Amino acid sequence: MGFLSVLSMAHKWIAERTGLGDTVIDATAGGGVDTLALASLVGSGGTVYAFDIQQEALDRTQERLASLATEDRLPRLRLLLQSHAEMAAAVDEDAHEKVAAVMFNLGYLPGGDESVITQPETTIAALDAALSLLRPGGIVTCVLYPGHPGGELEAAAVEAWATQLPGSIAAAVVYRQPQRKTAPYLVAVEKRQR
Repeated sequence: MGFLSVLSMAHKWIAERTGLGDTVIDATAGGGVDTLALASLVGSGGTVYAFDIQQEALDRTQERLASLATEDRLPRLRLLLQSHAEMAAAVDEDAHEKVAAVMFNLGYLPGGDESVITQPETTIAALDAALSLLRPGGIVTCVLYPGHPGGELEAAAVEAWATQLPGSIAAAVVYRQPQRKTAPYLVAVEKRQR
């Protein structure tokens, strides 16, 4: 049967914690795969924020969501051309501490400019913001790509961030293939119930 891919596992964990009408965030819109998955989960009564620093990524995301619009299943959508590090300020204040899930899919835009990559400093700031926005029981997933230039440093920074989180605040897990050092892997953090 085989194991789920890291992205499929991230989607599975998010689907288990997200429902119709929820607010969710795609911290790295990219080609819109995660944004579409989140939008499908929350439906027309939900809200999806999607961040990217490249207009091309947001355009691809908008195109990918067109099918939901024709079926009247499109949630309130905020496509934001800005860094995910600015997430806390960009999300409406009434959604703070009510977000069900935040997805990160780090690296670069496939088929785009591969010199534009996510950076450890802004990613860690965004992870801090994501955790602060989550409701109790909410989840942050972060797909890491140590096989591209800069990816190994960013992956190490994200793992270190997750490791230092106090257990009273969040539980963290790593999902990976230990035999393949440069294979993509997943770090997920679930905010503790109060």
